[in-house]
Amino acid sequence: MIDTPRLHLRHVADGDAPFILELLNEPAFLRNIGDRGVRTLDDARRYITERMLASYQRHGFGMYAVEPRGGGAPLGLCGLVKRDSLTDVDLGYALLQRHWGHGYALEAAQAVLGHAEHDLGLARIVAITAPDNEPSMALLRKIGLRFEKIVDLPEGESAFFSIDFPG
Repeated sequence: MIDTPRLHLRHVADGDAPFILELLNEPAFLRNIGDRGVRTLDDARRYITERMLASYQRHGFGMYAVEPRGGGAPLGLCGLVKRDSLTDVDLGYALLQRHWGHGYALEAAQAVLGHAEHDLGLARIVAITAPDNEPSMALLRKIGLRFEKIVDLPEGESAFFSIDFPG
């Protein structure tokens, strides 16, 4: 789907259930993104089908598995989400904690922004993060999003960022 110098982003598949189960239950994911209620492999498969695959079908985009370009187990997720609580399409990312600090989230997020602008023709992308998640806010600024405000969403209080593409 999307390749960068070090990464390959692809659609999540049913076989990714063990990875999804692990990622969605990491303490940092639960703290910064939220509890998705995924506790078993069956829950993970259901999450993939009902949330991820459904997004690909409904919107033509979604969260993508981020893996090393040469192959290997997924490092995390990065992609686009259309939330009911937001007018615009939202950039999201989450990496397994053992893969933090290598620039993978930055590389994947930049690639997804390019995909949103050039392949999907989107005019604007937003992102939300926990207001105390300084590393995530720094990444959003680094890829060109600007802080707008603190918003109160069903997901909780969030720092709201956006970028408008020239059009």
